[in-house]
Amino acid sequence: MSIYDFKAKTIDGEEISLEKYKGKVLIIANTASKCGFTPQYADLEKLFEKYNEKGFEILGFPCNQFAEQEPGNNEEVKNFCQFNYGVSFQLFDKIDVRGTTMHPLFKYLTESIPFKGFDLNHPNGKILKSFLEEKFPTFLHGDSIKWNFTKFLIDRNGNVVERFEPTTEPLDMVSDIEKLL
Repeated sequence: MSIYDFKAKTIDGEEISLEKYKGKVLIIANTASKCGFTPQYADLEKLFEKYNEKGFEILGFPCNQFAEQEPGNNEEVKNFCQFNYGVSFQLFDKIDVRGTTMHPLFKYLTESIPFKGFDLNHPNGKILKSFLEEKFPTFLHGDSIKWNFTKFLIDRNGNVVERFEPTTEPLDMVSDIEKLL
């Protein structure tokens, strides 16, 4: 099994097979427009612009499961991302990324690479862990997505090779991406 076995609806409502991305290096991320990590859109776009010609794509999946930080409809999300961050990489239909209603792709991703914890040497790692312990303690159990902007790195064969938690800045993933290009 690989990510190519899954389908998803784009933000414009077109259902596509992820087989469309065969042979590409991918970052797949759950995103939100009203999150403290939302500015990561800017650096994700920088990565996309820098490496797209070398066979790199980013797939953004908006999700409203984390403190309702993605309340807009698809058109509002798309406009927000384009206007505020110049996002030109592919965004998808708003989905669930955890729980019984999670999209099958994210079930596969979280089963492929377990949660290894937050980097507690990173100030945001401590803040996010404390916040979740206080407000959403059940989110810390298991390998599920913990918060917005969890990022998965996929190789050219559709294999999940790395998981980056929300506190990992997109530009900190450059060496991992370059190894696969």
